[in-house]
Amino acid sequence: MTQKTLISPSILSADFATLGAEIAAIDAAGADMIHVDVMDGHYVPNLTIGPAVIKALRPHSQKPFDVHLMISPVDPLLEDFANAGADIITVHPDAGPHTHRTLQAIKGLGLKAGIALNPGTPIDAIDYLMDDLDLILVMSVNPGYGGQSFIRSQLTKIKALRERIDAVGRDIILEVDGGVNPETAPLCRAAGATALVAGSAVFKGAGTYAENIKALR
Repeated sequence: MTQKTLISPSILSADFATLGAEIAAIDAAGADMIHVDVMDGHYVPNLTIGPAVIKALRPHSQKPFDVHLMISPVDPLLEDFANAGADIITVHPDAGPHTHRTLQAIKGLGLKAGIALNPGTPIDAIDYLMDDLDLILVMSVNPGYGGQSFIRSQLTKIKALRERIDAVGRDIILEVDGGVNPETAPLCRAAGATALVAGSAVFKGAGTYAENIKALR
């Protein structure tokens, strides 16, 4: 069955001086979700935004906020991000001592829960967690910065995860983030991805966001 590929533009590549307008623009251009990269300067070597910014941005789009937490420890801040307006919270399995408990906490807040796998993280990190997942995010770059090149070895991981998702028969979003552009997007889709995160590939060129999203899809 062919399904629509979800496009989740990463606001990390947007113009931060006009971030509300940028989110409204990608919403109007056909984005399916809004990808929010939260980095703490500890788990990853970069520092971005927190719950207060997400709360301020929430009125600018009704699309789901796809919030990727690259922070550690992650558990103490889950409620803050939920209250700020996150719809999906994705965490890394090594961002806290008890991943299952973290996923249960996200679910308990009424949100969808995701796991992110770094390029060097094996897929067995999701063993015994499949029943708790709404999204699996394959990082096709090392997390921490935008504009990196796609790591092609992750296509094998995407294929293996597609098989696992199909085997359990659950509607789990298989998302890819990192170096996604019109050249790599078809490779991700062919491997079984159902959602693509893109930053610079979407936000390049004012007034071309709709064309950029269409090119990825």
